[in-house]
Amino acid sequence: MTATETETQGKTRLVTGPGMLLVWLYGVMSVGALSRSIYQIASEFDRAPLAYSLSAVAAVVYVFITYTLVRGGEKARRAALVCCAAELAGVLIVGTWTLVEPSAFPDATVWSDFGYGYIFIPVLLPLTGIWWLRRSRTA
Repeated sequence: MTATETETQGKTRLVTGPGMLLVWLYGVMSVGALSRSIYQIASEFDRAPLAYSLSAVAAVVYVFITYTLVRGGEKARRAALVCCAAELAGVLIVGTWTLVEPSAFPDATVWSDFGYGYIFIPVLLPLTGIWWLRRSRTA
């Protein structure tokens, strides 16, 4: 048995196959949402505080999911599953809110219009994450 096999024995490996793509996509979304929200909060927060705060929340969710996917293990898998479900709820709520009450959002969030500004990745990513995390659970 190799050192890698020993280290991961008994742990749910989440970064195999489609899990690697999820880690990569969540990593990219983490960097994008985090840098966007830091810039917007630092330079123009008074213009759209709700939108910029929601982008920061999205960034925190993306970072946490990325971390749990890389960490692996059953606890991390369950935590990532809960966060993906919360992320999906957030995307659906904010996406609907931006369509119903656009005046509440003078500027877009990561989740506005169901992630239209990010090629709908914000709505597709949690669906894919939930599928992968449910599929990768230990027997």
